[in-house]
Amino acid sequence: MLKKLLKYELRFSLRHLAIFYSIGVFFALLTRLFLRIENSIVMDVISKICSGVTISMIFNILINNVLAFWGRFKKNLYGDESYLTHTLPVNKHTMYLSKALSALITLFASMAVITLLLFVAYYTKENMQALKNLLFGIATSLDSNITGFVFALLFIFFLQTANVLQIGFTGTILGHRMQTNKTLFSIAFGFVIYMASQTIILVLLFLVSLFNADLINLFITNGEFTTNAIKILVILSLIAYMGMLFGVYFLNVKLFKQGVNVD
Repeated sequence: MLKKLLKYELRFSLRHLAIFYSIGVFFALLTRLFLRIENSIVMDVISKICSGVTISMIFNILINNVLAFWGRFKKNLYGDESYLTHTLPVNKHTMYLSKALSALITLFASMAVITLLLFVAYYTKENMQALKNLLFGIATSLDSNITGFVFALLFIFFLQTANVLQIGFTGTILGHRMQTNKTLFSIAFGFVIYMASQTIILVLLFLVSLFNADLINLFITNGEFTTNAIKILVILSLIAYMGMLFGVYFLNVKLFKQGVNVD
């Protein structure tokens, strides 16, 4: 049953996002085309407009990815479709798991499309070399290669966005336990839980810094980031956000199993 639910969720979500994917690819191609035309003021203006639209579509893809899943979660489990959804022969754990997995898969797909847009619009040997030169010093100082460093940063961003998305689910679950103003309470609960999660990560970071001179300087002085401090921050961020992702998942499953008050 999980496979069927997951297939249904992915089909619905990707069909919605395909519009933004298509527009993004179209303007990325236009950006690349017009940037190749030199010595033309008109073409230069058009290329900048297309480039601006491409960048805006990148942000739109991310924002709509999150907002669409929040809206889908609310409508499917608490709104107009909820009566049909809760009559399906599937337990609540599986029901929530399908939502969480489809959200992660779609988010990964969106980040892949964003990477494609950037490549199509701006890839040149000169730009790639400039990027390598920019990242080479940082990666070398961290005793890493450029690919590993970029992958770590992208993975942290992915985990952070996934946590924001899932905390929105938490806010929806808690908000719909209220008798009135459920949407407002959902937003409030989501915001409070997100801020609490970031505070927990900051506190954990401070506790670890008590045993590391490079990190503690970030809290008590205006000293510069050392390479050792950056490396530790990257590792701790990966661990913290992965832990938070699983922790919120099990919290949401527990809350969801306690009952659902549909609109």
